[in-house]
Amino acid sequence: MATSSPSTVNKTAHEFERAALDGLLIKRFFFCPAFEIYGGVKGLYDYGPPGSSLQANIIDLWRKHFIIEEEMLELDTTIMTLSDVLKTSGHVDKFTDWMCKDIKTHEVFRADHLVEAVLEARLKGDKEARGVVEEAVEEEDPKKKKSKKKVKSTAVKLAEETVAEYDSILAKIDNYTGKELGQLIRDLKIVSPDTGNEVSEPVEFNLMFDTHIGPTGQIKGYLRPETAQGHFVNFNRLLDFNNGRVPFASAQIGRSFRNEISPRSGLLRVREFTMAEIEHFVDPDAKDHDRFDQVKDITLRLLPKDVQSAGKTDLSEITVGEAVSTGMIDNQTLGYFIARIFLFLTKIGIDPSRLRFRQHMANEMAHYAADCWDAEIDTSYGWIECVGCADRSAYDLTVHSKRTDTKMVVRQPLKEVRVVERWVPTVEKKAFGPRFKKEAKGIEDIIMGADEKMLEALSIELADKQSCKVTSNGVEYEVASDVLSIKKVTFRESVREFTPNVIEPSFGIGRILYSLLEHSYWAREDDVNRGVLSLPPAVAPIKVLIVPLSGNAEFRPLVKEISQKLRSAGLASRVDDSGASIGKRYARNDELGTPFGVTLDFASVKNGTMTLRERDTRVQLIGTFDEVIKLVQELCSGAINWEEAAKRLPLYDGVQDE
Repeated sequence: MATSSPSTVNKTAHEFERAALDGLLIKRFFFCPAFEIYGGVKGLYDYGPPGSSLQANIIDLWRKHFIIEEEMLELDTTIMTLSDVLKTSGHVDKFTDWMCKDIKTHEVFRADHLVEAVLEARLKGDKEARGVVEEAVEEEDPKKKKSKKKVKSTAVKLAEETVAEYDSILAKIDNYTGKELGQLIRDLKIVSPDTGNEVSEPVEFNLMFDTHIGPTGQIKGYLRPETAQGHFVNFNRLLDFNNGRVPFASAQIGRSFRNEISPRSGLLRVREFTMAEIEHFVDPDAKDHDRFDQVKDITLRLLPKDVQSAGKTDLSEITVGEAVSTGMIDNQTLGYFIARIFLFLTKIGIDPSRLRFRQHMANEMAHYAADCWDAEIDTSYGWIECVGCADRSAYDLTVHSKRTDTKMVVRQPLKEVRVVERWVPTVEKKAFGPRFKKEAKGIEDIIMGADEKMLEALSIELADKQSCKVTSNGVEYEVASDVLSIKKVTFRESVREFTPNVIEPSFGIGRILYSLLEHSYWAREDDVNRGVLSLPPAVAPIKVLIVPLSGNAEFRPLVKEISQKLRSAGLASRVDDSGASIGKRYARNDELGTPFGVTLDFASVKNGTMTLRERDTRVQLIGTFDEVIKLVQELCSGAINWEEAAKRLPLYDGVQDE
C-alpha cells in the first residue's frame, strides 16, 4: 500500500482553468449535451451517473435543511399549467426578455447580455492596451453575472471618462428597460460581435413553452416556468391542512422550463432545469420570525440597490440583524430566509468569500414585490444568480382569488367585535382600460393590492391634485380621479380576515451544482493534469472507493463483504479492481470527488484491517473494518471532520503487520 503524504495541501498552486474542469466533467460523464449523437440542442443537457448523484445529494440536503428543519409542507404539482393560471399570474404578458437580431444573419441576442459582453470586451482591451494583466478571478469585478456570448477583446486604450461610463452601465445593467437598452446599443455603436452588422431594436420575447392539452387542442397550456403557481392555486387546501393557521411554508422540488433566447455557458442558462421553491405564507402585520435570533449574528456580504443605482458594486459586510434593523432588508422573515440560504450554500461547499446577496433595483423588481435579494455566486463566468429570495406581498393570492372568485384568506376570531375603518379603492373599469391599455391590469393590481399606508397616501394625492402617481414595472403612471376613487369605509368585525403575504426563496439547482463544481476543482501541486474535486462528503456522488491490492481471487470475498457493509450503512461505494496501479485508481476517483478510499491487501485478509485514505491530503489511517466504516459514516454525516477522525485511528505508516 502507498504511504501517507503530508497533510498540508496547496489548492492554489495552479490557476483555475475552466477548460480543464469542463473536460473532466464531460470525460467522467457528470453531464453532456442532450441528443449529442444527433448534433445536440442548445440549452438541453443530460446528467450522467456522477452528475445525477451529485444533484440528488444536493436536493436531499436541501430537503433536510429546509423542509424537515423548518417543518414545511411538501408538494408535487403538475408541470403542465393552464394558460388561464399563467395569464392571471402575469407570466403570459410579462415573462419576457429583450431580444435583438443581427439584421443580416438574423442571429439572436439577449439585449442586456450583448451590451454586457461588448462593454466588458472593450474594458479588457483597454487594460491590455495599458499593459495591465488581469487576475484570474477579480473579487469586485464589474457586474457580469449572466451567461452571455463571448466577445473577443481588442487592445484599444479608452479615455478615463469612457471607462467610468462603462463601469457605471455594467453596474446598472439589470435596471434598463428595452427602450433604454436600444438607446445604449445605438449610442455606444454596439454591433453583432461575429459579423459587425447592425442589430435590430430590442423586442420582448416570451420565455414560456406553449402547448395544448388534450386531443382537440382547445385547452391551451404552458410548460411551467416556475413551480410557484402550484402552491398558490392550492393555498386553501394547504391552509386547511395546517389547521387554518399562519405562518406556514410549502415547498416543492421539480422541473421548470424557459425558452431562453440564446442559451450558453453550459448548465448556467438552460431551457429545462430543476428548481426548489418555498412559499412562506405570513401575516402582513406580523413579519417577525420566531427563530430570527438564531441567525441575526450571521455576517453576509450585501450589495444594496442604492449602491448599484450609483453605478458601484461595493459590498457591505454586516450581520443579518443589522441589515434588518436599518431597513436594508425589509423584514425579519425575509432576513431569516436569506441567512438560511447562506447556511445551506456554504454547507454544500460554496466558498463564502465568493458569495454575495444582491438587492433588486427598481426596474428589475417585480411590481408587487416589497423587497427581493439574489444569492449570487462568483464563477469563471462572473457573478451568477443562483437563488432568489423575494417578499411577493399578497399579489399572487390576490390575483388568483379575484380571477376565480375564490376567497384565499386567513380568518382569525377576535375576542370582541371591533369597528375598523379601511381605505377602499374603486376603479372605473370602462374608462380605466382604454386609458392605460395593456398596462391597465398591472396598474390596477398595484392599486388593489396596496396596503393601508399606500392607499392613504394615494387618497391624499388624489384630493390635492385630482390625480396620483402609481409605479408599475418601473414606469410611473398618472391616474386621475375620474377613473380612481379611494374612500374610507367603516366595517364591524368579529373575525379578522386577511390575505397572507408570501416570502419566496427560489433555488436553481443546476446553477448551484455547476458553481459548486467550480469552487471544488483544483489541480495537484506536483501535477497540473491531476484534477481533484474537493466535494464535501455529504454531497459527493460516491462516498468510498474500495481498492483491492490486485485482482487476486483471495480478495473477492473481502471486497464483497466490505461493499455490503458500506451499503448497509447507507454509504455509496465503488469498487475499482482494474489492473491499474493503486495511485492511478485513486487519482481517477479524485476526479469524481470521492472523499474516502479503503485499500485491501493480504494483511486485510489475515487481520481484518484496512486503510482509510482522505482525498485532499492523501493521508491514510488504519483500523478494523468496522472501525473504519463507522468513522466514514460519521464523516459523511458531518458529525466529525477529518482532523477529528485522525485522532480516532492511528496514522498508517506504509506497513501492515501480516
